[in-house]
Amino acid sequence: MTVVVGIDGAPDCENAIRWGAAEAEARGVGLRLVHAFVWAEFRVPLGPSDMAPGLRANADRIVEEAVAVAREFAPGLEVTGHRVDGFPSAVLLAESRSAELVVIGSRVVGRLLSAVISSAGVDLAAHARCPVVVVRPTEDALAGNEVVIGYDGSRAADAAVDFGLEYAKRHGLAARIVAVLADDEDEDHDLLAGVRAHALAQDAELIEVSGHPSELLLEWSADAQLLVVGSRGRGGFAGLLLGSVSQTMLHQAACPVAVIPHGAIERPA
Repeated sequence: MTVVVGIDGAPDCENAIRWGAAEAEARGVGLRLVHAFVWAEFRVPLGPSDMAPGLRANADRIVEEAVAVAREFAPGLEVTGHRVDGFPSAVLLAESRSAELVVIGSRVVGRLLSAVISSAGVDLAAHARCPVVVVRPTEDALAGNEVVIGYDGSRAADAAVDFGLEYAKRHGLAARIVAVLADDEDEDHDLLAGVRAHALAQDAELIEVSGHPSELLLEWSADAQLLVVGSRGRGGFAGLLLGSVSQTMLHQAACPVAVIPHGAIERPA
């Protein structure tokens, strides 16, 4: 098993590489850097010419430079780099079948191709077979002193609690589990009852609040190193990573966002 990072050669991809390297090191697994070579899907010359070294050569350079960044950040880590033909969504979804985790930046490719893959992050959040982490490009991906976990009592939220508490333990961070009551839910309902018995929740801060999930989670993410949510839920988290709330979290959260897709819950251990 490995931690997979989608790379594109953009300067703001470095945070995703650093985050993935730190997590692979903490898990004791290898780091696999994958560049989706989208040009293979188009009828354009890929080899060298008199004017340029060629698109494939440029893609290989992107991979080599990403591997160098990872090895500089984590010298003892096993790092491999790969160029894989295909669109980013399809390539990374395929990688997710055998990965422990897939990490991407806020954009998976550069600005010139952003229209081609603008939905890649949402596709991964909805359909990947392992957890997905989206790292902000302009912030220190390893800053923050706690893990914030959004919880609503659903199966996906239970998986988010598992992931978030295990991450906090590995990295020596505090954990805060935030349960957002739905508008039609009785405030006396103990939504966190199912979390209290979790073996790793004994030292976690458990909070129940009412309000709009995106606004509250964005507020709690301000001092976090990681925000963890399930891809689907009930009540206030329904459709979290597939609707307007998902777009808000992916683009505005002040820290990396981990999403636990339905496929990751169903994948055999």
